[in-house]
Amino acid sequence: MTFDLIETGLPADWRDAVLVGRIDQGAGPIPVLVRGGVAHDVSRTAPTVADLLARTDLLTLTGRDLGPLDMLTLAPQGHGAAGPTLLAPIDLQCVKAAGVTFAVSALERVIEERARGDADAALTFRSRLEASMGGDIRAVKPGSAEAGALKAALIAEGSWSQYLEVAIGPDAEIFTKAPVLSSVGWGADIGVRSDSTWNNPEPEIVIVVDPAGRAVGATLGNDVNLRDFEGRSALLLGKAKDNNASCAIGPFIRLFDDRFTMDDVRSAVIDLTIDGPEGYVLTGSSSMDQISRDPADLVAQALSEHQYPDGFVLFLGTMFAPVQDRDVAGRGFTHREGDVVRIATPALGMLVNRVTTAKAAPPWTFGISALIRNLAGRGLLPAAAE
Repeated sequence: MTFDLIETGLPADWRDAVLVGRIDQGAGPIPVLVRGGVAHDVSRTAPTVADLLARTDLLTLTGRDLGPLDMLTLAPQGHGAAGPTLLAPIDLQCVKAAGVTFAVSALERVIEERARGDADAALTFRSRLEASMGGDIRAVKPGSAEAGALKAALIAEGSWSQYLEVAIGPDAEIFTKAPVLSSVGWGADIGVRSDSTWNNPEPEIVIVVDPAGRAVGATLGNDVNLRDFEGRSALLLGKAKDNNASCAIGPFIRLFDDRFTMDDVRSAVIDLTIDGPEGYVLTGSSSMDQISRDPADLVAQALSEHQYPDGFVLFLGTMFAPVQDRDVAGRGFTHREGDVVRIATPALGMLVNRVTTAKAAPPWTFGISALIRNLAGRGLLPAAAE
């Protein structure tokens, strides 16, 4: 699999953007800061991305000059390339995700639940639920009096669901998506459980939050989803969401500045393309202006009674819920091994990954203890204060 990071992976205005990433030149991960199109190795100042994002001089910090970004040859992670590889742009941050933040995905979650993960039963229930909803759920503000009235009506009709609770109730669904350091980056294989028969990508914007709780930037993510597992029971969310190589983030974090702000996140359109090995093509998009909860509110809910000393990232959810049939009429979409998934928006670039099974994807072996040993071996850990 060959992808061109410079031609397709980077933001349209990447030479004017301030980017943060991680590369491995053979000795271990290096935090890289890109400004004015030039990459800087900042590992001597900030040995991890978590350390880097905790700084207040991000927009002026410099390091060892690696040269223009478009002159670096960066291969995808896990493909055995001899040269430098591009890793997921986060390291010690906790990986969180917000679910059911768009009306369309809320309805699809209800359908999954009622169909008990059976794609055949989903078609019948989808028609029934849409009829019973009446008005447009997108017009309902979560936690409002109107949301309470809709809840009462749906309970009386027998169509209420725990997914509608987090879609229009006061509390958002915030969960931990993946362990620290387990995320894969641009070009890497992504893993779907080998025993799943109904699954899909979830193209999302990911907000990056520093240890002080400030949203400092954004990137792209694929919150790989197993519709059959979660549909059978919400208590299977862990199996549906957290598997080897099931969390992709990248290519770079774009830091907020005067050219890119949270308002750009709020107005972004995320495009999705899936190219199947048999010639199948699926396209879709998510418009962030259709999100039911503001990104800043979702960040605040994640922080309400929790601290993150190394910061965290937060998947904002998606409105993409593929119902286009792939193999059998009425059974909708599911992945095949070899699918190439492209998630793109001009301000953040493109995240591209190829689908395999979680068992077949390269195993996750570089954890926190390995990172500490690696940094110590390179002399990048500062001496402990006496």
